[in-house]
Amino acid sequence: MTTPAERRRHGRAARERISRSAHGRWIPAADRPDPLAVLVRQGEDRVKRLLPIRYGRMADTPFSYLRGAAAVMAADLAAAPDTGLTVQLCGDAHLVNFGVYASPERALLFDVNDFDETYPGPFEWDVKRLAASVAVAARDNGQDGDRPRRAALAAAHGYAAAMRRFAGLGELDVWYARIDTADLLPLLRKPRRRRRVEADLAHARRRTSLQAFDKLTEERDGRRRIISAPPLIEPLKEAELRGLGQVFSDYRATLAEDRRVLLDRFRFVDAATKVVGVGSVGTRCHIVLLEGRDTRDPLFLQLKEAGRSVLEDHLPPARVDAEVAAHWGGRRVVTGQRLMQAASDIFLGWTTGPAGRHYYGRQLRDMKGSVDVATMRPAGLRAYADLCGRTLARAHARTGDRLAIAGYLGGADTFAEAIADFAVRYADRTVLDHEELTDAIADGRITATRGV
Repeated sequence: MTTPAERRRHGRAARERISRSAHGRWIPAADRPDPLAVLVRQGEDRVKRLLPIRYGRMADTPFSYLRGAAAVMAADLAAAPDTGLTVQLCGDAHLVNFGVYASPERALLFDVNDFDETYPGPFEWDVKRLAASVAVAARDNGQDGDRPRRAALAAAHGYAAAMRRFAGLGELDVWYARIDTADLLPLLRKPRRRRRVEADLAHARRRTSLQAFDKLTEERDGRRRIISAPPLIEPLKEAELRGLGQVFSDYRATLAEDRRVLLDRFRFVDAATKVVGVGSVGTRCHIVLLEGRDTRDPLFLQLKEAGRSVLEDHLPPARVDAEVAAHWGGRRVVTGQRLMQAASDIFLGWTTGPAGRHYYGRQLRDMKGSVDVATMRPAGLRAYADLCGRTLARAHARTGDRLAIAGYLGGADTFAEAIADFAVRYADRTVLDHEELTDAIADGRITATRGV
């Protein structure tokens, strides 16, 4: 077993692969794949009639483009040298993929909350995506001058500071570390900011299955049914419902025994397809309405398709046995989420559906919420970026060698400054890529539906 000192030396040795300052010297590769081609290729296995919604949502702003362009950024990151210091990556660690949700004990936690692209890889890829998203969001908000860089620097500083702290803790202390929103409020000194955060948390607490029930269902033919709102929500046909029954049964089998007992206390009511997110639009997603003791005791579950991570084309293949490989997509997401989050949804599970498509299941709403990045002022964005950086470091410390990463980072600000430089350069590229998409929509090369 290697000693802490040896692990730190291993991290410092990774500077020979890529120096800390080198992270900031990013320019697009000469053979950079055409971003539009990457997006079109990604859509080949999706529901074709929904792709115009995806492109329309991505075209709204450079930040919305970045949200949907994880595959583009993965290719950009893979074109440069990396540290080789592996963690479980979120794979899509932009600002909006952090937020609050309820722990099994019903505490509101702040954590990474999207794992569709999770995969093992070099720790700095997540840090770069987070920092780039901060810089793009700052520009979208009208923040000029050095403000976007300062915001991105806050994310990188937060990450580095937290990783150094976690390197000094024991294994159980790192594993049990969590960010409880109740601990955040006392840190907010300005009354207006504190009131705003309190309002956001109150809104999250109201986002439950019962709230979804009131919003997404209606009385029809004497029975409660999910509202039909094409193309965003559409009822399933009879044959599709029968197929979903087997999918749901297989999903149930992946839950822990106590969760299965709880799930069996609910009965099936209805199911529908639902469009979700920005980058996810076009993937197959079902919502399932279940009922407990009565109609005011609902449970909404989401069964979402889990394809290949955008990182898989650029990193070594995962070593898994045949049983895991048979359900790889869903198990990849579930395992990544359980590894990275301080606590996870009690109904998190996986299954394989028709045509061999992989899915993962979770609650549709369980006090989940995120901040409105578009309304953040400079100081608020810097504070939030710092929080996200620290949160990401906690997730990486659970899944990688935190002492090696801390050894690589060292005590100076070299890495954080370089990441801030990278973020500004990548924000410049994102603006241009966004313009290419909007130009392609304008001249008819890409079909987009705006405002949906």
